[in-house]
Amino acid sequence: MYCVRSVTDDLLWVGGNDRQHPLFESAHPVPRGMAYNSYLLTDEKTVLFDTVDRAAQRQFLENLEHGLAGRGLDYVVVHHVEPDHAATLEDLLLRYPEVTVVCTQRALDFLAQFNGAVPKNHLAVKDGDVLSTGRHSLTFLTAPMVHWPEVMVSYDSTEKILFSADAFGAFGALNGVLFADEVNFERDWLAETRRYYFNIVGKYGVQTRSLLKKAAALDIQMLCPLHGLLWRRDVDYILEKYTRWAGYEPELRGVLLPFASIYGNTETAANILACRLAERGIPVEMYDVSVTHPSYVMAECFRYSHIVFSSPTYNNGIFVTMENLFHDLAAHNFQNRTVALIQNGTWGPNSGKLMIQLLEGQKNIRLLEAPVTLKSALAPGQETELKALADTIAADFNT
Repeated sequence: MYCVRSVTDDLLWVGGNDRQHPLFESAHPVPRGMAYNSYLLTDEKTVLFDTVDRAAQRQFLENLEHGLAGRGLDYVVVHHVEPDHAATLEDLLLRYPEVTVVCTQRALDFLAQFNGAVPKNHLAVKDGDVLSTGRHSLTFLTAPMVHWPEVMVSYDSTEKILFSADAFGAFGALNGVLFADEVNFERDWLAETRRYYFNIVGKYGVQTRSLLKKAAALDIQMLCPLHGLLWRRDVDYILEKYTRWAGYEPELRGVLLPFASIYGNTETAANILACRLAERGIPVEMYDVSVTHPSYVMAECFRYSHIVFSSPTYNNGIFVTMENLFHDLAAHNFQNRTVALIQNGTWGPNSGKLMIQLLEGQKNIRLLEAPVTLKSALAPGQETELKALADTIAADFNT
């Protein structure tokens, strides 16, 4: 049985949702599921914009059959070859053998790698190429490394829609809703949109800014991404968010306290610092990196202006979950933040020095002062060092 929604008079959402798999890309928790968006244009020529992950394949194929209503399929536009969008393409070609695959040349190369051959009927397009489907005119714009090298987006100049591939996506299944204006976006979707961006696309800020520059030259009235909600109102809102995120600018002037703690002593120091900061009216958030998935903590690291990392020394190194977070941040181009450190070690507190070494490889990271050092636990009177650190952070807020 089909389950579709109309986007415009002749554009239909024919995607699907997956609420059974706990991880996206075997890496990122998706407790609210995942949406795989696909769109069918029924003009003089019929055009399918992308397929879906195999997890949603049955629903997608039933949706597509309903949407075509007995018509053939003329084109399938492949914006992105990653299997969560193109895994179903092989089966689609068996059902609609005469369809023409429209994509970049690099995408054709990748399709051959995944499927063993280039599709029989294909049209390789370049930046600025145009395809007329009747009433609609589609302009293809390349978007390399947002977030794979073969990616492109499509602009429908008739309806002023940008089919944006993985840009502007989000974690989360679509629970009957389709458009961002149908939900309380900031309350219910912004965090998962941010987490999606920084974990999936965020490393490629320069390339994302290049796509945003191309988008700025277009009259965009609607955004249709491959994951998450569609934007038909307040498009400038999500474009502004992406501009900030792609520039690695903090969204919130506040302090994030990611900590690792084996026996609770490092956590106690982080808690005391949080109290002193809160007393000064500074927004504070804390995460135990041993129990919170790094995808959440990393997104928050890109959200806050100031971060205090707190870690014990473990096997003469950084505690493993904190070290993993540092490597994950480096892999996603962590930059433009003010940082302080708390280290702990019973006989050889060494984690602070090692955290500094990892931060030195990142762009524009400002270390406020030397790490606060614990030896097993806070010594009597040592809470004054945490108060002094809170004073330093507060003073930095006022500069």
